[in-house]
Amino acid sequence: MNPNLQRLQPYPFEKLRQLFEDLAPPAGKSPIALSIGEPRHPSPAFVLEKIAANLDRLANYPATAGLPELRESIADWLQRRFDLAGIDARHQVLPVNGTREALFAFAQALVTPGPDALVMSPNPFYQIYEGATLLAGATPHFINCTAQSGFLPDFTAVSEQQWRQCQLLYLCSPGNPTGAVIPLSQLQDLIRLAREYDFVIASDECYSEIYLDEEAPPPGLLQACAAMGDSDYHNCVVFHSLSKRSNLPGLRSGFVAGDASVLRDFLRYRTYHGCAMPIHHQLGSIVAWDDEEHVVANRQLYRDKFAAVLAEFEGHLPVSTPDAGFYLWPTTPVGDTEFARQLYAGEHVTVLPGRFLAREAAGINPGENRVRLALVAELGQCVEAAQRIVHRLGKL
Repeated sequence: MNPNLQRLQPYPFEKLRQLFEDLAPPAGKSPIALSIGEPRHPSPAFVLEKIAANLDRLANYPATAGLPELRESIADWLQRRFDLAGIDARHQVLPVNGTREALFAFAQALVTPGPDALVMSPNPFYQIYEGATLLAGATPHFINCTAQSGFLPDFTAVSEQQWRQCQLLYLCSPGNPTGAVIPLSQLQDLIRLAREYDFVIASDECYSEIYLDEEAPPPGLLQACAAMGDSDYHNCVVFHSLSKRSNLPGLRSGFVAGDASVLRDFLRYRTYHGCAMPIHHQLGSIVAWDDEEHVVANRQLYRDKFAAVLAEFEGHLPVSTPDAGFYLWPTTPVGDTEFARQLYAGEHVTVLPGRFLAREAAGINPGENRVRLALVAELGQCVEAAQRIVHRLGKL
């Protein structure tokens, strides 16, 4: 077996299961889960109808590169959403089975393993970045995101030698779990560093379509390139998904876009990897990427929940409104694991301790004394969960 498998840590939800295994929640209260970022809003009916109408395509092998019309649909969406002058659908766009699979596979294809190979990521982070790094034969380097840095990675803490060793930088903007958005100017600074030190930026932008201000959508990495006059997107790739944008987590549909030379080699890897998206899923994805009306309505549902939940927490729980995404990242009055245990045992509310989403770096775990609250349930459940949390706070 690959010895690096032994270096993988349990996934956060396995740690959560272990944390609760000696507890019994109150039988008189229905369970409310704020722990997992699984969208619960209805999937668009027109997408489901398109998939159902094309089930006969199960008789056909799909191509790894995807249908040309899907790549064109994605390219059109990227140009509309991020003000790109152009993107080559054939060479700069690659459909994938959701961003989780692609973010992991990308490191396997890109990294040259060795004792000096570094892969950088935010801290806290999506655990796929760490697992992908370890199994690619590289060393993870975590860049802390704290309140002092505006919950953005503190890139000033990275040394020149570490930039020289860096082969891949994972970004997550809007951030999971913080919701912080990297501004366009900082993205451009990172692009310059990537070209100076010859590493690739993999920007996980799967929360980019959930934001509070319709007039201020979060910028993306390719948008930053375009603003610099670069339509080759050299050393830059982005990862997007329909899971959060369109409430289609089970469709496992997303894409990678950017540097054509990087995507050429990634496609070669994926051809052997055996991960082509089923054709009926591709056809459903086309109609989803082509429509914005359902996405605007989806954002409003999250705005309503943020407003209602934050009103319940006011004066009780220190928490700020995130830039984007559907998470809250509050400070806890006791240790984050103890707070999670008390909420589960006393209120039947499940939250995710922040330390489970981070690693110790530079002497701290930036997730400690915070919890992640995913506002994915329907409005009434989110409000009830907030009320139960406030009730528990009164007993601490």
